Amino acid sequence: GFDHTSFKPDFGALADVAQIVYVDQRGQGRSDRCDPDTWTLAQWADDVVALCEALEIEQPYVYGVSFGSMVALAYGARHPGHARGIIADSTAAYTNTEAVVAQFGRLGGPAAAEAASSFWADPSPGNMGSYFSTCMPLYNQRILSDATDITARSLERANFELFQHWVTGEHHTFDLRPVLGYITSPTLILAGDQDPITPIAGARAVAEALGDRANLMTFDDCGHGAWRDQPDAAMAAIRNFIRRTA
Repeated sequence: GFDHTSFKPDFGALADVAQIVYVDQRGQGRSDRCDPDTWTLAQWADDVVALCEALEIEQPYVYGVSFGSMVALAYGARHPGHARGIIADSTAAYTNTEAVVAQFGRLGGPAAAEAASSFWADPSPGNMGSYFSTCMPLYNQRILSDATDITARSLERANFELFQHWVTGEHHTFDLRPVLGYITSPTLILAGDQDPITPIAGARAVAEALGDRANLMTFDDCGHGAWRDQPDAAMAAIRNFIRRTA
């Protein structure tokens, strides 16, 4: 449901190897809210192709973090060969709430585990407030000086109705494992060992399903969004992947 604020200005550093196009997906961030019936993983995946056609982009590198990475993988499976490369940062192949709650418990104790469990079972305003205050500070190991400003600007454009639509609906059946084998594009997978919301086991499941098409890179002392906690190493990995596969 968020916009692309948190990616700026960091991803501008990759302009030496690619033209950077930031996208707020259908119904999210600064994009039109549109019909909630179209807020589906399949539609978001197909939208990547439609956007490329509109902008006359051929063989893109498609990067997604967290939910965006799941859309990127769904896109790769639905449109084999369309991407020159896929980069899935902090990803998962299927919904595994038990692993998420357990990781929050390891990082923040019983209170964090309870807040996560309640929120993912029922993303009501009350549970959301508890989750934001208790769990979100555990997402990353590195505290950015402008983190509060970035969060405020992201929240300004966030669509929580879409988030609730997903969590109470398709989130329960989300499972890409049966279709990941359709992906033909080389895929870089980035994962942090301390990521609570997409635990590293999910990235390993994606890599296993893709076999030799995948390059899994894990980062120590790293939470959600590898570039946030390990910016130099993560950006170097992305740059090298693009150069190697271009």
